[in-house]
Order: sequence, then structure tokens, then C-alpha cells
Amino acid sequence: MSMKTVRVLSGKARVAGVMGWPVAHSRSPRLHGYWLAKYEIDGAYVPLAVRPENLAAALSALSKLGFAGVNVTVPHKETVAGLVDECNPTVLRIGAVNTVVIGSDGRVIGNNTDGYGFLENLRERAPSWRAGAGAAVLLGAGGAARAIAAALLDSGVPLVRIVNRTRARADELIRVLDGRLEAVDWEHRAKALEGAALLVNTTTLGMVGQPPLAIDLAALPRTAVVNDIVYVPLETPLLTAARARGYPVVDGLGMLLHQARPGFRAWFGRDPEVDQGLRDFILADLGA
Repeated sequence: MSMKTVRVLSGKARVAGVMGWPVAHSRSPRLHGYWLAKYEIDGAYVPLAVRPENLAAALSALSKLGFAGVNVTVPHKETVAGLVDECNPTVLRIGAVNTVVIGSDGRVIGNNTDGYGFLENLRERAPSWRAGAGAAVLLGAGGAARAIAAALLDSGVPLVRIVNRTRARADELIRVLDGRLEAVDWEHRAKALEGAALLVNTTTLGMVGQPPLAIDLAALPRTAVVNDIVYVPLETPLLTAARARGYPVVDGLGMLLHQARPGFRAWFGRDPEVDQGLRDFILADLGA
């Protein structure tokens, strides 16, 4: 599909966007723009640079401006969770919103689709993985880890081990989620892999400009899946090491793409497809 096709909006166009500060880094306009062009939808998706002190006013203005909704990115995800009129149980559990839908009555409805995007990517790229196959090990205890841990628990994973460089953050995540979780000290991360069916890196280690993730994979069963939610670079040192040992590996790009689907469906009325054309289009923007 050529992205140079001229698209003309009508006065009935549906409008959505992404709120952040700054927002120039966001790939969401490119991602949603691809789908709008592909499906020839009368709509637009725009970046909205909103300072933290203006967030509440900007959020309340969405219905007055006729917006169908917005995505929410850093640093607003946690703040928006306390500003919406209504939210789903996932938001209540993890305390963050990444997708806002404006209801027909003007109510601001918050959702978090990060866990959905993670699971959809995992199931697509590693179809052999089964939730009940064994424990999952999550490296990191930030916002992404919280959403992923909740999604894994809901999918039926018997145990989630949280391994974080600061033990207190892992303990806090476990307290908030209240499920089949256990905290493991960072220095014992290699031992935490014993019997696991899934390893997920949610830290920034291995990202461009960050130190590599140092972990010995010897204790990880050979049938386990290794996933890194980092997508710059697409092939992180963790994935390279895992691939060399024969593990099924899953990169982080698909999580970015799949988490966008529920919002697009709610705003524009079409469940979009995550296909190779979309992956290539986003990768070209990443310089990959």
C-alpha cells in the first residue's frame, strides 16, 4: 500500500490522538495513520503535546472538541487514571491509563491495553506458548511490568516471579496486584529461571543507549519462550543470546502494534490487522 495516497477529510471525520509531554517521540500517529489510510477511513489521528499542568483541562475538553478519544503516553498515564469518569478493572488494578474513549454522553472512559497487546503479540509470535505451562519470570517492576503481570495472571499463568534491581519496587507490585506472584532479588535472577516457561524483559536494559542485560540463561528450560518488550533495537542482546541457545524468541514491536488495536476499534469502528506491511512501515521509522 502506498502511503502517499492523498486523503481528504470530510466534516464528519472522526478524530483521535495521543497526549504526552513531550509527544514527538510517539509512533502512534504513524501507526494509526497507516490503518486510516489502509482502510480508507474518514478520520484523523494527531499528536497532542499537553503539559502536565494542563492535563485535566485538556482531557475535559476532548468531548467539547468532538474527539472520539486519545492514547495517553508519558508522563500522563498514572495521572489520567485519577481523572477519568469511568475505567475498567484493569486500570483499577495497575493504576494507569493508555487509552481513553469519549462516550456518547461525553464521559471520559479509561482503559489500559498494554497487557492485551503483550498477550496478543506473544500468542502471535510464539504460538507454542501456553499459559499453564509454567511460571513466568518478569525482569523489572515498572508500569509495563505491572500491566504484563496482571495479564499473565488473568490468562492462567500459575506463578509470576518479579525480579527487579530494587527489591522494594517488586514488593510494591506484588502488594498492588495481590495474586500468584513472588519477588526475587536481582542477584538471584539466573536461579529464578528454573522451571519457568516464559522470560520477559520489561527493563530498559538492552535498549539503544542503555547497558546490556546480563543474565545467565542456563537454568531456563529449553522449551521456554524469551520475550523482550524493547524494540529499539528489534534484536536485543537478550534475544540474540536466547536465539543462539535455541529458545523461541519474541521481540517487542508486536506489543506496540497490538496494544493500539482496541483504541482504533473504539474510535474508528474497525478492528485493524497487524500485518507484515505495518511492521515494515514502523520499522522504517525506527531505522531498522
